[in-house]
Amino acid sequence: MPNVPNETIDESAAGDTSPACVLSFNANDPSGACGLSADLCAIASVGAHAMPVMTGAYARDTARIFDFFPLPSEAVEEQATVVLEDCAVHAFKLGFAGTPDTLGVIASLSADYPETPLIAWMPDLSWWTTDQIDSYHDAFSELILPQTAILVGNHSTLWRWLLPTWSSQRPPSARDIAMAAHALGAGMTLVTGMSLADRSIENTLAAPQAVLASEKHAFLEATFIGAGDTLSGAFAALVASGCEPAEALSEAMGYLARCLAGGYRPGMGHVVPDRLFWAQPGEDDDTTAQDSFTTLTSQEPSPHDKQH
Repeated sequence: MPNVPNETIDESAAGDTSPACVLSFNANDPSGACGLSADLCAIASVGAHAMPVMTGAYARDTARIFDFFPLPSEAVEEQATVVLEDCAVHAFKLGFAGTPDTLGVIASLSADYPETPLIAWMPDLSWWTTDQIDSYHDAFSELILPQTAILVGNHSTLWRWLLPTWSSQRPPSARDIAMAAHALGAGMTLVTGMSLADRSIENTLAAPQAVLASEKHAFLEATFIGAGDTLSGAFAALVASGCEPAEALSEAMGYLARCLAGGYRPGMGHVVPDRLFWAQPGEDDDTTAQDSFTTLTSQEPSPHDKQH
């Protein structure tokens, strides 16, 4: 089973105050709503250093995806290899790889670094053809999940993929989905976007044996784009920085809540989370953005607050 890091990242770097490094595999999104743009902003905002590896490029705006142009898997491998030979990487974050071949490259690289956790985000692929979705899901199940420390995905997306024959009248729980992912090799699963009766949204970190942590936030009427990349990017960076997964979920959800609260519409499509809300002038001239973020994420400042 993939290893999930404990609080000490690297004993040889005990006195090192440098930010943790996250190698992020994702596609470029020219609208800036998703993909590498989201990863870079979210990872940096919670105090880690992002190392972006481009898997391809979307042709998309803030409303929809029109096409995707993958990079050759050799190009993805070369980007990652030269960085790994130079830098100590504390976590791998996988967004959209684009092709089964590229998933194979990422799985192979992850296997070469078994102590480095892989946090894998499964995006919504409903814009793709059925054949492409099935091929990607099959490769992900076979190649990526056995290397995955923590799988992250929306409840409906993971349900359709991992439990396609679910027949109960009740929706599968986060633990049901975690059990299905674990059967394919994943360690834990962070299930997002579960709607509750009180119109709140629940995000749950689960293992096959138990629910490990759960965070709720209020339902927002706006339709957001890029929230999943934002949450998974921040979560991966916090895990890389030494947070236990349950603590990482709490901090990442605090960050996401502020991003969504400050969301804006740069085009004619959906709302984009404001991942750099902390850089905006505060409502009170005497209150800094860092103070605001610290108050939101924790009653007592965490080790990461100084880096926000």
